[in-house]
Amino acid sequence: MSTGTEPAAPAKTATVDVVVPVFNEERALPGCLRVLDEFLTASFPFRSMITVVDNASTDGTLDVARSLAADHERVRVVHLERKGRGLALREAWGASDADVVVYMDVDLSTGLDALLPLVAPLVNGHSDLSIGSRLAPGARTVRGPKREFVSRAYNGLVRLMHGSRFSDAQCGFKAARTDVVRPLLGHVQDDSWFFDTELLLLAEHNGLRVHEVPVDWVEDTDSRVDVIGTAWDDVRGLLRMARAKASGQARVPGLPRRPEPQAAHPDAVLGRPEGGLAWQLVSFAVVGGLSTVANLALYALLRHWWPLLAANLGALVITTLLNTEANRRFTFAGPQTSNGRIRVHGQGLVVFALYYLFTSGALLLLHACTSDPSRLLELTVLLVSSGLGTVGRFLLLRGWIFQPGKDER
Repeated sequence: MSTGTEPAAPAKTATVDVVVPVFNEERALPGCLRVLDEFLTASFPFRSMITVVDNASTDGTLDVARSLAADHERVRVVHLERKGRGLALREAWGASDADVVVYMDVDLSTGLDALLPLVAPLVNGHSDLSIGSRLAPGARTVRGPKREFVSRAYNGLVRLMHGSRFSDAQCGFKAARTDVVRPLLGHVQDDSWFFDTELLLLAEHNGLRVHEVPVDWVEDTDSRVDVIGTAWDDVRGLLRMARAKASGQARVPGLPRRPEPQAAHPDAVLGRPEGGLAWQLVSFAVVGGLSTVANLALYALLRHWWPLLAANLGALVITTLLNTEANRRFTFAGPQTSNGRIRVHGQGLVVFALYYLFTSGALLLLHACTSDPSRLLELTVLLVSSGLGTVGRFLLLRGWIFQPGKDER
């Protein structure tokens, strides 16, 4: 007898596609797929598949992948004729029919216990993209000092140049809702290692919510990634993204938009006085002193790995961006500097170029006049030239970059 109540429709079970890009990984791939398949079977509550994307491997990776796919119902293989980690994700994610797409490295550097926390906020609709972070509170990482330094410096540049809220753009452990990420993929230009950062910057710029999960991560000592070269390519990508945002090309139509909270002006929150000359001199002196100490420390550290001018350039790029942002927020804070971050840092880089030429010229003059100067003498010359350059920097900041009434973008 009918009760007049229709039976409830069965709940839809979310599907998850775990994408593993590989290039010449015939030895690592079998162990990776075995561990991942066992974990998904025993500990993962959603229906899942594994997509191995062969990035134009020149060894037996493709044959190994196809053999494994024949033995594991969950595994499928995609072959690409061209290299590029970003290209692999674009092709696999764009073609996937799963509700959620995931990316992880073949070395399984990230602990798989973080997979469910990564995916759950996407399944329940709370977030649009989800990333693992080695720099978030609670994360535990094991890696060498050089890679640690480069990673922290790069992610600091991302936050300074773009105001991003995520802490780790490069961790090889990410997920996205498929319906949200597809429109973004069409606007991501990079096919290599900057793909991750570009995708996240586009997502935040278009009002999407990025969830962050602290992870356990152990460095793969057999990694073939050129960390320094990749970081330099990423810096150029950051500049390209800044131009895209300024020109409006970074807007992606058809995406769900979440309302942004309205933040109070920094002066109202921190109670800073209006930017008179006395306050500006005191604040600039404090920021400049801290920047000089940071510059010397970074130079001394980088000098262990890099030649003279490269070490000076690396130290100056990092400290100049930190210095400009600190002066924007504190020294010259006011209605005219509440916006225009891209313009401010663009002009700050022009000042940086002048500053770099001045300090590098001092170091080159020292080496021209003195045969094999000591490291202490190098640091002394750098200290003096930095002090003189700081005076010029203040005048340019006050009279050009943070001039009252400056039009803001």
